[in-house]
Amino acid sequence: MDILDKLKMLPHSPGVYRFLDASGTVIYVGKAKDLKNRVSQYFRPNGLNRKTRVMVSKIADIHHTVVGSEADAFLLENNLIKQYQPRYNILLKDGKTYPWICLRNEKFPRVTVTRRFVKDGSRYFGPYSSAMHAHNLLALINTLYRLRTCKSAITAEGIAKGKYKVCLDYHLGKCAGPCVGKMSEEEYGAQIEAIVQILKGNSYTLIKDFEKRMKERAAVLDFEEAQLWKEKMELLEKHYAKSLIVNSKGINVDVFYVLMEGQDAFGSFLRVHDGGIVQSMNLEIKLRIEEEAPAVLGSFISGIYEKLEEYEGQDSERPQEIVVPFLPDMPEALPGVTFTVPEKGDRLALLELGRKNAAAIKFERLKHEEFVNPEEHSQRIVENLRKDLGMDVPPVHIECFDNSNIQGTNPVASCVVFRDGAPSKKDYRHFNIKTVVGANDFASMKEVVNRRYSRLLAEGQELPQLIVIDGGRGQVNAAYEALNELGLIGKVTLIGLAKRLEEVIVPGDPYPHFIDRNSTSLKVLMHIRDEAHRFGITHHRNRRSASSLVSELDNIPGVGAVSREKLVTKYKTLSRIKSAPYREIVNVIGKRSAEALFTWFGLDKA
Repeated sequence: MDILDKLKMLPHSPGVYRFLDASGTVIYVGKAKDLKNRVSQYFRPNGLNRKTRVMVSKIADIHHTVVGSEADAFLLENNLIKQYQPRYNILLKDGKTYPWICLRNEKFPRVTVTRRFVKDGSRYFGPYSSAMHAHNLLALINTLYRLRTCKSAITAEGIAKGKYKVCLDYHLGKCAGPCVGKMSEEEYGAQIEAIVQILKGNSYTLIKDFEKRMKERAAVLDFEEAQLWKEKMELLEKHYAKSLIVNSKGINVDVFYVLMEGQDAFGSFLRVHDGGIVQSMNLEIKLRIEEEAPAVLGSFISGIYEKLEEYEGQDSERPQEIVVPFLPDMPEALPGVTFTVPEKGDRLALLELGRKNAAAIKFERLKHEEFVNPEEHSQRIVENLRKDLGMDVPPVHIECFDNSNIQGTNPVASCVVFRDGAPSKKDYRHFNIKTVVGANDFASMKEVVNRRYSRLLAEGQELPQLIVIDGGRGQVNAAYEALNELGLIGKVTLIGLAKRLEEVIVPGDPYPHFIDRNSTSLKVLMHIRDEAHRFGITHHRNRRSASSLVSELDNIPGVGAVSREKLVTKYKTLSRIKSAPYREIVNVIGKRSAEALFTWFGLDKA
């Protein structure tokens, strides 16, 4: 039975599908609310990107499993991905090992910072966004509690026989000396449980406990002990104040944010307890084929929780609320958990922090790619632009036009060219407006576009895939008229980029389009727009300067038109003419004209 026959046999039911290649290897696992509709989408002639088309070309067989609900489909898909590890499924790329705080599985546990996970029964807390954060937290713990740092394998028999000796930390008051029986295992365990509360973000409860102990000791006039509890309370309060990022102490949420960028996505995870961040992780998400954002977010959430469960084991806890930018595609997969898409308040501030973290890892990844693999970086930029503008072909060659004039004087226009997402300055062109009188931006734009592409067509040169107009709907419509007269409508894509809100204007569409402000696509469009403006303004200033210079020289008796042209060509500005030596001016325009020039300006001939 061939693929098309299998498609006809698929039911309109929720389930999981598996694509297999010619060798019988599972290359992709997916879930669907409706198996027939979802799988059929892969075999439509249009609408798939290049990577998805490559995967579809390798499909030799389709297997499917019908389940009772969307939640069951989600769980089965997750298990099958773990089992088969298909090459085209979403991959969470952890580019670095995060620091964790580890409570060692020992009789008197040590507390250390580590980047290595060992399944030996130890308890791990984290991850932390930076090693500095983890070490600062460990320093706080060591200040509050008297913990051992030695690696001795302490046993009850060894303690009873006096096998161990106290170290320097004991004499400095940093260790309670459990190795020689100075602190019982129960007392040491109470310290560890308190540390667990700090690592889980329950600092506020401990602060209240310290305050209670301080008051109890003060009530019996044990002021020295009361002072120790007060110092511990103040240390914890200081730490808590630093970690607090929202005003409400009662906020206990997980925050997930995914930023899509072409065939990659960047995810940020924050765990907030009592208003402070206690865990964070940023990951790059590799999309092997085209995926919808809700599915990517659902995979990211599942992947993070799997990592946390692997590290934390029985200590892994999930809050009852997850803050997200949009609802993920993971129906009922997390029982008892509510997804919140905030519109204002502290939760929105947390979501914005997640966005900034995702944007930071995206920026880091793109800068690294630009340095290590500039060709792939250029391809990414062009492909993102094609996708965001809905073009059929990638805009490898882009041209942008801008008009410049001040109250109708010296009207000029500029055309700048980008190739592979970068400026191609040798292809930049200036235009002096010839047929338009006064300040008429629309007519000027039509003239320039007509002149530019009339020449390219006459000379048989390649046309750009994308033309960008710096201006509003009037300038875009004028450019459209020029292209229409040349028969280029449908052969090139025309858009305008208005400065107000960075709106993308498409001819014939009454509503502006908006591109994500954080995307490389908008950055490229803004770059080419700003470059066209800069290039045009520079040319306009030069023309105005030359025009004012000619006007100034026109007033000098004895300096004719030929001499004026020679002076403008060589010196460009009046200040340069005035600072030039007399003999040099004589060599340029002759002795008589030089005499007239120096007399007019009262210059010294010496």
